[in-house]
Amino acid sequence: MNKIQKIILIVFVFAFISTAEVSADVVVAGSSAQLVGRTMVESDFREEILRNYLEGHNSPLSDYSDVFINLADKYRLDWRLVPAITGVESTFGKRIPVDSYNAYGWANGAYSFESWDESIETVSKALRNNYIDRGAVSINDIARIYAPPSVTWARNVKFFMNKIDPLPVSFSLGG
Repeated sequence: MNKIQKIILIVFVFAFISTAEVSADVVVAGSSAQLVGRTMVESDFREEILRNYLEGHNSPLSDYSDVFINLADKYRLDWRLVPAITGVESTFGKRIPVDSYNAYGWANGAYSFESWDESIETVSKALRNNYIDRGAVSINDIARIYAPPSVTWARNVKFFMNKIDPLPVSFSLGG
């Protein structure tokens, strides 16, 4: 059993044990249970993983973990991408121009957003529409547009993505 399979099994067992009510869609046959329709575990642990990671860095963005996750899903991005960019560009939002909410180095740091929510939405949407949908199909491709002439930006983004959660980097490219 590889590491990812072990993690999935542990998460499943923990979620199963901690679930107080059993779904009406579970059918018990002898000593085994079978799922019919919905899944037994409907929790999304990404928010907790991200919140814990950002809290570990004393990030002002930790309370926005749900926003990062929801917008990553909306724009079909790897949920770790935008938070990882904040790690590279502003030490997770701790080093930004005053009241700018610009944790992303947006417009070389010269742009001010009205709120964290607006900044996360704007950057997520732009990454999808102006980068990925226009052919930037990897973090290296994004780096050439987002942070030229840096030769370390892509590597650092990947580093933080891996630290947030060590699953392989993925994009839902195209469609």
